[in-house]
Amino acid sequence: MQDAIRQAVKAYEADEVPVGAVIVRNDRVIARAWNQVEMLNDATAHAEMLALTAAEAAVGDWRLNDCTLYVTKEPCPMCAGAIVHCRLARVVFGVSDPKGGAAGGAMNLLQFPTLNHATEITSGVMEVDCRSLLQRFFQEKRKSSNDAGQ
Repeated sequence: MQDAIRQAVKAYEADEVPVGAVIVRNDRVIARAWNQVEMLNDATAHAEMLALTAAEAAVGDWRLNDCTLYVTKEPCPMCAGAIVHCRLARVVFGVSDPKGGAAGGAMNLLQFPTLNHATEITSGVMEVDCRSLLQRFFQEKRKSSNDAGQ
């Protein structure tokens, strides 16, 4: 998770929502990514999506059933759908998202009974660190928008 937090810091420094993701296979990191939605002007450029694509390239297959994704924030429905389709074995995340999370926050697509795959979920790993980075980012965003409005 520390590596995922380092990726989230890269996003923060690039003025992106600070979410980082790392995919591990056989105790080895095979993919790292951070949110790049603004940079790439692409709504699908979430850290998880970019990490999944990189992991698929590293493995040489779209099936990632022996991999674990570490991500600083609970995946959204888009990312959760991709995780299920890639058949990831496990998702480990830091901070829950009760409004939009799809790994048990607002819903649980990772273990949805009618889908073809269920992913193991571990939540709350290094939660304080993950949460504080997100909170600091959005506090700065609110402050700068308030300052601009004065």
